[in-house]
Amino acid sequence: MLRPILTNKELIQLMELIKESKSIFICGHRGPDGDAMGSALGWKDYLQALGKEVFVAMPNPCPDFLRWMPGAQQVKFYTESAAEVSSAIKKADLLFLLDMNEASRTQEMAAEITSCKAKKVIIDHHLNPATEGYACVVSRPKISSTSELILRIIYQLGGYGRLTRAAAACIYTGMMTDTGAFTYNSNDPELYQCISLLLGKHIDKDRIYRNVYHTYSEHRLRLQGYILHQKLEFLEGRRAALFTLTREEMKEFHFIRGDIEGVVNMPLQVKGTRLSISLREDTEKDVIRVSLRSVDNFPCNKMAEEFFNGGGHLNASGGELPFPMEEAINTARRAVEAYKHLFYDNPAH
Repeated sequence: MLRPILTNKELIQLMELIKESKSIFICGHRGPDGDAMGSALGWKDYLQALGKEVFVAMPNPCPDFLRWMPGAQQVKFYTESAAEVSSAIKKADLLFLLDMNEASRTQEMAAEITSCKAKKVIIDHHLNPATEGYACVVSRPKISSTSELILRIIYQLGGYGRLTRAAAACIYTGMMTDTGAFTYNSNDPELYQCISLLLGKHIDKDRIYRNVYHTYSEHRLRLQGYILHQKLEFLEGRRAALFTLTREEMKEFHFIRGDIEGVVNMPLQVKGTRLSISLREDTEKDVIRVSLRSVDNFPCNKMAEEFFNGGGHLNASGGELPFPMEEAINTARRAVEAYKHLFYDNPAH
């Protein structure tokens, strides 16, 4: 049996907010990943089972490899359907922000979300959540993913029996993708109790894995090879790795959203490497998207906050830098230099 994840106060707050609502709006962060999509679709399923009208939107589209998820076709994207999303925000009397610690993570949608009259709730697993202006904040940074948190909330609310196989598949996808298929941030025994509960809904975890990780195009495979052969650079005695990707290079390899998902993890396969940094030119705005991954106790979240205008988890973080790429590369090198003393602390084996 799972231990309660909500305090009594949070439990009562959440139950009352849901009970009093009729129209509910759920959103995730810009650049929605498996966890944002999985937690939103799983939570939508539960709320609809209670008879609520639920609308799910994301600031911009999710990667193609998540489009198979049950219910994903009904998710609206603000960059494509701004008027419809705006109307749903205005109509809502309860708004859930999932997998983000503040409304600014929605970027294009942030102004409408913060100004709407609906009561707002954050459910998230990132550090330093906002509190002002929210009716309830459920923040659990030690939990592997927001999807796991959603499952545990549903379980505590007595809703596991209502959970459908489709919703379970979405929640499992979020848990799987946010832990690199359970290869990091996944040592909590209760995480595997959650997986067992989802398997009890007869999901096919092997098929879910293939749907996420084995549906890439030939262009993606060639792009990955190009990055590893031509762009990957090791720094500080191979303790850190860095690669860049420009718009021109993405165009050459017919880049689509999600094509370099997970590539930032690959340099960590080299013995002794503790940090990997990806710098990619954004295809929509003049910024450099930064992804950081690390192993053991190397704090890439602190590095992201200090150097890359970002943050995240101990071993998985992100941020962004202004153009041009050359300046971003210089910033990354300064970050490696500043943190190099930590590369030799409890080194990877």
